[in-house]
Amino acid sequence: MIITDSIKLQKIEKHKRDLIHYYVILMSVILSIYALIFTFLIPDKAIAWYLYGGLFFMVYSYFIIRKNYNINILIHSYMILASFYNFYIMLAFWNNSVASFVWLMPIPLAAYVFFSRKYVILYSVFILLTIIVGYLISKNFDFNFQEHSREDVKMTDTFLVISNVAVISLIIYFKDKIRREEIYHEIEEKQQSEPRITVSIEKDSASADELFEKIEQIMKEKQAYKDVNFNISKLSTELEVNSTYISKAIRQHGFPNFNNYLNIHRINCVKNLLAENDLEKVTLMYIYTEAGFSNQSTFNRVFKHIEKITPSEYLQTIQSIKTSE
Repeated sequence: MIITDSIKLQKIEKHKRDLIHYYVILMSVILSIYALIFTFLIPDKAIAWYLYGGLFFMVYSYFIIRKNYNINILIHSYMILASFYNFYIMLAFWNNSVASFVWLMPIPLAAYVFFSRKYVILYSVFILLTIIVGYLISKNFDFNFQEHSREDVKMTDTFLVISNVAVISLIIYFKDKIRREEIYHEIEEKQQSEPRITVSIEKDSASADELFEKIEQIMKEKQAYKDVNFNISKLSTELEVNSTYISKAIRQHGFPNFNNYLNIHRINCVKNLLAENDLEKVTLMYIYTEAGFSNQSTFNRVFKHIEKITPSEYLQTIQSIKTSE
């Protein structure tokens, strides 16, 4: 159980680090585009240099710490610094457009990915207070920021929306990957803590035979192998048996693992379909997808591994047999 938990945490941490890596790349692109806009299309030296500075600081800092850093410390630091960094831009554009505070919206979502619900609430309150403070300062102080035309604001706001959609989509994508990892390990832990089979297969070969018969019944009668996404977890749910017992029962009956057992059923199905159908009327793609293979490269590899010849060589063999008949 300790080893399983350790593997789970390692996989989740890898997803989080991948999210940070791709976020830095995405934000580098976004800041570069904005800096170029305010350099050439909407000349504003103050904003342009501010954006170049933020881009340099983010990329340079990440380049230094990218190999070894504490995720929680980095995210807390970044979200606070990013809020203060955006505060100047928010004030600079407040009289033209209040949309710049939209950059603060992904922060609570990021907190939801990396931290507990408490931090989601705290960062949401923090963002709300930041916007209120920005509003009060803009109403009571005049900083003489450069004015921009309606067309300029329309351009920057459009790119603002596109950029934030990209950032939020990236965060949601990795949150989904992390959640799937958590669900997978929750299922594994439940199966280990609440085994549905009461007799150990290692001690009772009769129970292994009985279990294997049930597996064969699902494969042959229900043709479960035709499901492209069918795996040992689905079989475990179907039988209400721990996947460990399923693997042992399959190994005791001469198969090295579940995937090999599954693929043999699929290849046998392909061979039957090839014998029953005329390839001039149906395509090979129809046959291997009907048998449960998702793509041709996987089908070719598995067929060669099991039959020791390629699908094309096998087709030539059966066609020559039909011709001779």
